[in-house]
Amino acid sequence: MNHRLLPCLAVLFAGACGSFEDPNIVIDLRVLAISASPPDQVIDVDLAAPPSPESLLAQLAPTEVCALIADPGLERRLTWSMTVCKYDDARCDPDFSEIVLASGVIDDPDRIPTPTLCATVEPTLELLVLLSEILEDDTLRGLGGIDYAVLLRIGGEDADRALDQYATKRLRVAPRIPAARAANTNPDIERFDASLQAADDDDEDAEATPLVLGRCLENPTPYELPPDTKVRLRPIEPATAREVYAVPTLDGSSQVFTESLTYQWIASAGSFSSGSTGGPRDVSGNPAPLYSDYRSPPAEELDGPTDVTLWIIQRDERLGVHWYEACVRVAP
Repeated sequence: MNHRLLPCLAVLFAGACGSFEDPNIVIDLRVLAISASPPDQVIDVDLAAPPSPESLLAQLAPTEVCALIADPGLERRLTWSMTVCKYDDARCDPDFSEIVLASGVIDDPDRIPTPTLCATVEPTLELLVLLSEILEDDTLRGLGGIDYAVLLRIGGEDADRALDQYATKRLRVAPRIPAARAANTNPDIERFDASLQAADDDDEDAEATPLVLGRCLENPTPYELPPDTKVRLRPIEPATAREVYAVPTLDGSSQVFTESLTYQWIASAGSFSSGSTGGPRDVSGNPAPLYSDYRSPPAEELDGPTDVTLWIIQRDERLGVHWYEACVRVAP
């Protein structure tokens, strides 16, 4: 091997590594999260006497589906559409029915008070037809529930449609088996605590203050940080945040679980020590850490005081989603 090439290769790879985009930092159009209210529904079904379509529809409630959008790279309006369909690897399965739910145009999401777009899935005969098709294709005959999806397509109003972004939100309808089975609710939070950390320390005893939630557009006095400063953000959950739920098993009995919540950490600048925290306990039974350390951007990346948006997406394993937004002002 020509060893004179090694320094060149080292420089090449270093440059390439430095060019990778941080997935936790939003620099262009992105669907950050999609929520559904309610996230799932549980219906009463008599297996010995199949219910009529009318009785099934009477048990289903309208479901509001909302998407959180960010598009910091460009100042533009966005065109979008939502379609109800069978979930298939983050897209719609073309072999099943589809329902055009809604479409429209949203103003620049970074410059309006509420950067969300919403549509409502109504309990209609069209939806029942789709659910019936999915049930026929399910080897468990709906025992664990029937999953369907809302597909969001979004892109710049005047941009090439080939550049559109796609995202899906799964929804579920399940029979009340076992009898203790109850519908899920979206998770919630009591607050997020913020504590300054020394550059290379892990100070669990650092004084914490509640992080004020709200968009930068609506917060004239956000939490302030110097450049290149680490602050630990820790979710403080209410006692009711983690629901206990029952699911059926293949042997005809049931099993009870307690939800494990996860947190996704996203920002418009800076970096996070971890983009996802929380989840199930480890093999020793220890709870997963919930916090993430945010580091503000260095001074050389700033052009005076800069407001940075923080997005925190809270999820449970039963399709529940809740998001929170905060603002940090980084002042050189």
